[in-house]
Amino acid sequence: MTRKSKAQVAGRIQLYEGDTPKGLPITVVGREWWALQQLIEAGDKGCTPIDNPAPRWAHYVWLMRGNGIDVETIHENHGGQFPGSHARYVLRAKLSIVEEVGSLAA
Repeated sequence: MTRKSKAQVAGRIQLYEGDTPKGLPITVVGREWWALQQLIEAGDKGCTPIDNPAPRWAHYVWLMRGNGIDVETIHENHGGQFPGSHARYVLRAKLSIVEEVGSLAA
């Protein structure tokens, strides 16, 4: 029996070094694709799990890094009733979207 992926959305991106394409286009699927789109939209402001809720931001970023996508993690302290720190993720890779498949709309 063949197991079919549950991912309903995907995108193909091209990474760049300067103005030169770096390798072949990469396919990014599911929540990793969603998270990458959030990072692209956020620009230099970046994303936090508080501003862009998702269950496993650290994992999505880990997957991106495994694909060669440069994402910076900035640790920010916060106060309040439960003081501590949280991560802000900022996309540093230069890339272009080659193709999108599916829709993120629910």
